[in-house]
Amino acid sequence: MLRRWVVYPIATLLGLILIGALMLGFAVMITLPTLPSLEALTDYRPKIPLRVYTADGILMGEFGEERRAVVKVGEVPKQLKQAILAAEDDRFYQHGGVDYAGVLRAAYSNLTSGGARQGASTITMQVARNFFLSKEKTLTRKFSETLLAFKIEHSLTKDEILELYINQIYLGQRSYGFASASQVYFGKPLSDINLAEAAMLAGLPKAPSSYNPIVNPKRAKTRQAYVLRRMNEIGQISVQEYKEATGKALVIKRKSQEFAVHAEYVAEMARQVIYDRYQEETYTRGFKVYTTVRQLDQQAAYQSLRQGVMDYDQRRGYRGPESFVKLVKNDVSQEEILESALQDRYDSGDLYAAVVLTANSKSVHAYRRGGERIEIAGEGLKFAQKFLSETAPQVQQRIHPGSIIRVQKSDKGLWQIVQIPQVEASLVSIDPQDGAIRSLVGGFDFNRNQFNHVTQAWRQPGSSLKPFIYSAALEKGFNPATVINDAPISFSAAETGSKPWEPRNFESKYDGPIRMREALAKSKNTVSVRILQAITVQYAQDYISRFGFDPSKHPPYMTMALGAGSVTPMQMAVGYTAFANGGFRVSPYFIQRIEDEKGNILEQAQPSQVAKNAVQIIDPRNAYLMTTMMQDVVERGTATRAKQLNRTDLAGKTGTTNDHVDAWFCGYQTNLVAVAWIGFDNPKSLGENETGGRAALPIWVNYMGKVLQNVPMSPPTSPQGIVTARVNPTTGFRVSHGGIVEHFLQEQLPPTEAGHEDGDGSKPPAGLPDDLM
Repeated sequence: MLRRWVVYPIATLLGLILIGALMLGFAVMITLPTLPSLEALTDYRPKIPLRVYTADGILMGEFGEERRAVVKVGEVPKQLKQAILAAEDDRFYQHGGVDYAGVLRAAYSNLTSGGARQGASTITMQVARNFFLSKEKTLTRKFSETLLAFKIEHSLTKDEILELYINQIYLGQRSYGFASASQVYFGKPLSDINLAEAAMLAGLPKAPSSYNPIVNPKRAKTRQAYVLRRMNEIGQISVQEYKEATGKALVIKRKSQEFAVHAEYVAEMARQVIYDRYQEETYTRGFKVYTTVRQLDQQAAYQSLRQGVMDYDQRRGYRGPESFVKLVKNDVSQEEILESALQDRYDSGDLYAAVVLTANSKSVHAYRRGGERIEIAGEGLKFAQKFLSETAPQVQQRIHPGSIIRVQKSDKGLWQIVQIPQVEASLVSIDPQDGAIRSLVGGFDFNRNQFNHVTQAWRQPGSSLKPFIYSAALEKGFNPATVINDAPISFSAAETGSKPWEPRNFESKYDGPIRMREALAKSKNTVSVRILQAITVQYAQDYISRFGFDPSKHPPYMTMALGAGSVTPMQMAVGYTAFANGGFRVSPYFIQRIEDEKGNILEQAQPSQVAKNAVQIIDPRNAYLMTTMMQDVVERGTATRAKQLNRTDLAGKTGTTNDHVDAWFCGYQTNLVAVAWIGFDNPKSLGENETGGRAALPIWVNYMGKVLQNVPMSPPTSPQGIVTARVNPTTGFRVSHGGIVEHFLQEQLPPTEAGHEDGDGSKPPAGLPDDLM
């Protein structure tokens, strides 16, 4: 009987084991054929986003659902690999896909801890799940995951499996793979991260959202400490290294610092080009677009435009707080209210949203996103001072507790009250030798307004169009010394195409007979009108089309003389390149080349180049004379502010439209053309005295000052066929002595003034009208 009591249980147990084994075998036989092919692993083709770079290789834009940068396992720092293994699978190189010791350890821990459940998924099992399976927690999925792990281990080496894991795993912030996460969180490549940063990254796979150092810095720090402790426990790092890494402060990159250069408008232009060619593949095939934009130029353009717009906005005065939020006395509830109030208030560059906690005429205390409390005092209150007073214009607009304001750090590092400007602006610069765009900023803030004012804004150019009218006049026989009457003039409705018109000079000042050179320097409207009247609007309309302007945007009426048509800043920049390069038409381009994910060149730019394959559109002597005339605009005309750059090779023209709606400056030197514009999207006056010289020129000057800082002077070279002669500044006629020196086409010397004959029998150029006076 005793023997029977012993045999029966053993036999039953063996039977159950046999049945279980048969059932397991049957399950394996049923499941194996349904497992997916490992082609996705052996021929790994991850979704790699489109990346846009500057000409000097700096990343400035990225487009795709997944941020990813693929690296070889041999390129991954040893300390990161160790951190990953310590956090996720320290026996990775010992097991065959399933860590049985880990399973037993996790089971024991889950039974005894009574707290958070510990998992036993190996890195191989995670690869299987991430590539082929869902994340649902069922026995069927877990069984398939285990079989796939064995299959993967049979087909790939350990390093190949680890490489797949390192590149595929999701780590938060739309970032896939550790190389991408390193850039997203720390702004550096994997090769540059330290032990503390490696541990932070290695802690993310378990719960990317919960341990995100941007969103949950405290929980991320706790997870990092766990990873470091595990590294110490399994002998990867010493106690000293553990303590140093745990105590090391981490510098987490914020979204506003996403790229090293602000070129959002250029990046978007590149995205549109690639999308037109490749549609949805744009975001997954890993295309790399290298632009013509240079990092130095682009940063200078961005900073200069922002500063110029802020300076203008400061001149127009403070408009009051952006909004208000009701505060409560409970500290816990108040912080939630403050964070909620700031949640939808994006930071525009270095203009940060803040909620006022206390306010009086001497100081303001405010709360910034993330819990930072700041104080604004002294000069920092100056801009908004009247809104801190009891006599504020409108009680509801006073700055008081609950007001949502904008703050910025001054050059001295002190906080100051500012505001987001309502006005817009743009800046574009081009290499006149081949049309390469060196910098482009399409607006004050891309996140606020994606409308690209460089390429899409059709605005009146005002006086900045005058050089093209003057250039047409030179071709018609005028010269820089031709004297024209600067006096009031009027036109009928038939001549203007709308209503009777009496053009006026700025501030209604008239100088009488004046040389063309002087008239351009002083931007004399009535002179420009008389020139256009002499050469005819039809001729001028046709002539300016050589420079790339659309004739249909410049109706053949006398108002064309003052830039009443429509242009884009890009058109103006392209037009001025012909003056800078000796009369050639170059086409603007901003993409140097397009590469696939392996670096194969798919497309390469073939730009037109001066003196090679670019078309000559005006006589090089014409371009030279116009440059010398526009140099006088800088030297003693409406753009003297540019003299602060202490350069003699700068030329350009200001532009201001009626009622100061648009303000321009278009300027250049031999190797760089830049155009600055400022105005409102819904056209309205910029304000009294906000001319091109005051509102737009400072942007241009600031930009050129940065990019030309170490560039030698490059004055224009006088082409063959240009001669100089002395002329009477009042009459424009030649004199044998005295007077001033002027440049001319050799075949168009002006007549000699009576009493100064030198016997050459010169005559006035043929074809000049008699009514310029």
